[in-house]
Amino acid sequence: MREKPAVIIGAGPAGLAAGYEFVCRGRFPVILERASTVGGISRTESYRDFLFDIGGHRFFTRNEEIRQLWEDMLGGDFLTVDRLSRIYYRGKLFNYPLRPVNALRNLGPLESLRVVLSYCRAGLFPKPREDNFEEWVVNRFGERLYKTFFKTYTEKVWGIPCHEIGADWAAQRIKGLSLLVAVSNALFGGQQAKSLIEQFSYPRLGPGMMWQRFRERIEAAGGEVRLQSEVSALHHHDSNIKAVEYTTAAGVQNLCGDSYISSMPLPGLVRLFKPRAPADVLAAAGRLAFRSFIIVVLVIDREELFPDQWLYIHSPKVKVGRVQNFKNWSRFMVPEPGRTSIGLEYFCNEHDATWELSDESLVELATREMEEMGFGPASLVSDSHVVRESHAYPVYDAGYRENLETVRRYLDRFVNLQTVGRNGMHRYNNMDHAMQTGILAARNFSGETHDIWTVNEEKSYLEEARAAEETPAIQEKILERAFARMDKFAFAVAVGAVCGILVISATLWIISRGGDVLNSHLRLLAQYFIGYTVTVRGGFIAFAYTFFWGFLFGWLFAYLRNLFLAIYLYRIKRKAEMLSLKDFFDNY
Repeated sequence: MREKPAVIIGAGPAGLAAGYEFVCRGRFPVILERASTVGGISRTESYRDFLFDIGGHRFFTRNEEIRQLWEDMLGGDFLTVDRLSRIYYRGKLFNYPLRPVNALRNLGPLESLRVVLSYCRAGLFPKPREDNFEEWVVNRFGERLYKTFFKTYTEKVWGIPCHEIGADWAAQRIKGLSLLVAVSNALFGGQQAKSLIEQFSYPRLGPGMMWQRFRERIEAAGGEVRLQSEVSALHHHDSNIKAVEYTTAAGVQNLCGDSYISSMPLPGLVRLFKPRAPADVLAAAGRLAFRSFIIVVLVIDREELFPDQWLYIHSPKVKVGRVQNFKNWSRFMVPEPGRTSIGLEYFCNEHDATWELSDESLVELATREMEEMGFGPASLVSDSHVVRESHAYPVYDAGYRENLETVRRYLDRFVNLQTVGRNGMHRYNNMDHAMQTGILAARNFSGETHDIWTVNEEKSYLEEARAAEETPAIQEKILERAFARMDKFAFAVAVGAVCGILVISATLWIISRGGDVLNSHLRLLAQYFIGYTVTVRGGFIAFAYTFFWGFLFGWLFAYLRNLFLAIYLYRIKRKAEMLSLKDFFDNY
């Protein structure tokens, strides 16, 4: 008789990674997925043979295990794509990350001057605290640049003012930077920046191809993936989940397992418990918010529109937040030559005014805004399709931490249940982070002990932190010594003393030789050092003069060295921060 299965709720990246880890360890998983396909928000949608990625998923990771797993799944179907994403603002395209020449040329001389002045002001008089997204960006780029390039887009995505975005979210998505590692990357080079900026990997037929391959491997090893199976209850007793109840076309089914992993949104999960969860837990779960989005796909009768994979739309004149060009992810996403498909993404809340628009109204809106932005006339649109995605992004609002903690305390009571993934942990994780939580959860049920809540916590996933792990200790010691501040007073005393000793030593040496050979030359010092003679008394006078000028020279040299070094380190850190901010926007 077969052992009780490991029951997994959700066939997104986290759930599938957990299922695959189970079959690799000889366990039997059953994955329940309410949708008709696998992949969750990372799935590939299809409409009349046009494929599209509803969220825009670049495959890159610093986790070697995850990278190897991806390669193993797809092999030659895993393409390497040259990355290009730009910002659309005031009818012009700005390089991303921002490049000064391009940005200043597009902004014009007057606005450029305002940006530069605002940037200088931020550097001289930074905000004393950095508790939210607005303060972090303003301190690094100035208020003018923040309002131009960051405020509008961020508020489109989250639907709340930037100063109300929780500090935890800002800390997770725009983490602190190691200056030492930034300098190390500048001097010794770093591989991670190239993978993020210039290239990324992508499945030939979109991200869903990856998750379909996971499903095939799981089922080939004896596991099951049951689609269109929506969980309707979790029965529990004595701190154990006893069974899940789920609904299919055939009716209500029950499934008993020995371990349970869930990647479904926490509010929905908590409402499924039977007996019911306490009222305070239900209330806290209900206050956990999510941001949704709608993608309107337009099929365009034109070979090319723009070369980017997607554009960030920072213009406040249109509602659209991003525009994807699916052919530029993979040419296999568009089945017909001479045509292009683009996806216009509208961020919203479930059941708000945008969400409730009819498909026809959304297509009309997207077509009009495409034309307003200059991507082509509406007459080129030959077909369209609309997809709505709820619970896309966990929102880190002001009270989310307390609410999440209340829910976590309740869930921790159940010894055979773990929650994973973006929605299952209410954490804004990337695909590889979500997969890692699923893998570690499966390992926990196989006798290991891992704290999955530490995945992507603080600096664990930063480019800089990863580089720090790879930088040999000898390089760190060299950098610490080479870039240490020079003590101006000590260096000045040393230079003054050396100069003084050299002059008095030369004077005493000539005196000891009788003063006949070089006397006529050395006494020329009297033209600069009043009172100097080639005598013992004159030697001490010269010592005083040369010590003074040597001290002055040494102090000035140390001061300028520290100043230029500070400027150099400041530029390196700014560049690292720009890359960190770029990573942040890339993973919305």
